[in-house]
Amino acid sequence: MLQTVTAQETGEMSAFEIAQAQIDAVGDRLGVDSDLLEILKKPTRELTVNFPVKMDDGTIRVFTGYRVQYNQVLGPFKGGIRYHPDVTLEEVRALAAWMTWKCAVIGLPYGGAKGGVIVDVKELSPREIERITRRFTSEISIIIGPHKDIPAPDVYTDAQVMAWIMDTYSMIMGYSVPGVVTGKPPIIGGSSGREEATSRGVLYTTRQAAMILGLDLAKARVVIQGYGNVGYNAARLFHEEGGSKIVAVSDSRGAIRDKEGLDPLAVKAHKDETGSVAGFPGAEPITPKELLAEKADVLIPAALSGWITADNVDAVQTRIIAEGANGPTTPDADQVLFERDITVIPDILCNAGGVTVSYFEWVQSLQQFFWSLEEVKQRLEEIMVKAFDRVWEMAQEENVDMRTAAYMVAMKKIVRAYEIRGIYP
Repeated sequence: MLQTVTAQETGEMSAFEIAQAQIDAVGDRLGVDSDLLEILKKPTRELTVNFPVKMDDGTIRVFTGYRVQYNQVLGPFKGGIRYHPDVTLEEVRALAAWMTWKCAVIGLPYGGAKGGVIVDVKELSPREIERITRRFTSEISIIIGPHKDIPAPDVYTDAQVMAWIMDTYSMIMGYSVPGVVTGKPPIIGGSSGREEATSRGVLYTTRQAAMILGLDLAKARVVIQGYGNVGYNAARLFHEEGGSKIVAVSDSRGAIRDKEGLDPLAVKAHKDETGSVAGFPGAEPITPKELLAEKADVLIPAALSGWITADNVDAVQTRIIAEGANGPTTPDADQVLFERDITVIPDILCNAGGVTVSYFEWVQSLQQFFWSLEEVKQRLEEIMVKAFDRVWEMAQEENVDMRTAAYMVAMKKIVRAYEIRGIYP
């Protein structure tokens, strides 16, 4: 299994080394030629930029940013840009690799990319963030474009940041280029449904898993770790459209439980007012450990990576884990969950609703023809369900967990593309 290979070494390996080990493990299982595996284990292109920015107080600071373009055999590069003090080139490489597999498993005509700037946006004013964004965009403009590499929001970047990137790139080109980014505001070409797209994908894949497992989602008890954009929208959608009972939620400052069910909108209003879900009237305060161990039908990690580990996996009491976050389950925990017959819908499948609707936005921007919210939802459900079914079928055929199956589906597609395209020159 994929997890067995990486579980023994992940403590000493970087994120990118883990990504490479995953490629080796799946490639070996599929019998992929070793020469082709070497191609798949290395990024196509990496750009590191160091750029000066004038701060509000008149001083000059030099920031470092990265854009890694991993693989483009299936189409243009695609991937988010994050602003975080802990951004490293090694991390960006790994994220670009995983983006490659995510696009492939969903069936999008994209390759994988990722970018980031080493910066703590909490210490900056909006004008400083804008100047950093515009200067970073000008530095990477030589490799991005609507037919080359299309950035999107990620950690601590949002629709406004995408608008600044789009505007800066357009000024460089001399004409408006809305298709250079996705995740931008609708007024300048953004798509309906983008904000909730990741959570909607979580709902659609979980609904499919529940149907196969004979679980009535309308009677399901759901626990959600994280109450940011993904966690909140998942709570709302599972409650409103799935009919599920949200029995426990958490954020970085606390966790709450109500066995009779929480009102997601009321919890969100409380968090907006107080800064946390903690202290929500009528709910019982619990610890993060108790949240993980809450008896439920669906557990949705929607915040931290590495949340479910070998140290706490035995406490998990759920039938389905739907990974709204990236990397919430460690490889050694994956192995235990598989042995306990707990279905894990892996991140590269489960939370791919965001990049899927980004694809919709890109198509709409290129055509200058926009879809209704209902069209977006219908097309997203169709794509997510088909992708889930492909991965589930692979898992049953090969007797592997869903994560391994997802990587196998993705790699088979990419390998076949190389076989057909050939190696230039």
